[in-house]
Amino acid sequence: MRRFIPFVKSPPTVSVLRLQGAISAGGRTGGGLNDAALAPVIDKAFRKGKPRAVALVVNSPGGSPVQSSLIAARIRRLAEEKKIPVHAFVEDVAASGGYWLACAADDIWLDPSSVVGSIGVISASFGFPEFLNRHGIERRVHTAGASKSFLDPFRPEKPEDVERLRRVLEPIHDGFKDHVRARRGTRLSSDRDLFTGDIWVGAQALDVGLADGIGHLVPKLKALYGDKVRLVPHGVKKPFLQRFSGRLLSGVADEIEERALWARYGL
Repeated sequence: MRRFIPFVKSPPTVSVLRLQGAISAGGRTGGGLNDAALAPVIDKAFRKGKPRAVALVVNSPGGSPVQSSLIAARIRRLAEEKKIPVHAFVEDVAASGGYWLACAADDIWLDPSSVVGSIGVISASFGFPEFLNRHGIERRVHTAGASKSFLDPFRPEKPEDVERLRRVLEPIHDGFKDHVRARRGTRLSSDRDLFTGDIWVGAQALDVGLADGIGHLVPKLKALYGDKVRLVPHGVKKPFLQRFSGRLLSGVADEIEERALWARYGL
């Protein structure tokens, strides 16, 4: 007698991609969120197992605008190629470049205490000319090109250098604004300037259209794809030595810069 095996439909799967930490080209040890490290992970999240959707878990204070743009563009290319929806779930913060990444999703979900926004560009440094003079230290710089010593921290700041820096920052800011407008569209509040670098918390972000609702990863994905949805995590695998030594291998300057990014949001 021939046996008939009933067809059992597999539960839907959603790839979960964690975007945690500052965004940088990599520093001395290849740390931070960057396109080179994330490229194979993002590709796998969209291609392996025919996922119904991709969920981004974002917890980032920002960093490099170029790396933010590259990562977000890669996510959008694959989402459109595979026709797969993307959902972003913000944990503590998705600010500056972190919000750039969140906007790669079709919708953004927050915790009531999540911080989002900071749609701006910043350049920060220190100046030491008086310190050098006080200690009798002479600064010797020789350049070929009038702008090569632009914003030298060991020389007094020049108004023309500040104006030149502003001309550098403004096109980057414009690119950030264009990305947010393209992704959020008419959901953005029309009676508020959302591009001043200000931040919003939880429901405040909903009111101005920077996010779509309050919701956590598991219950929201179950509501969207059913109680049997299977969540498949994807992340960058670090070499054993890097996992073992952790921050001991990272540069002091990189560590200070990342801590400063988180400190802006009380974290």
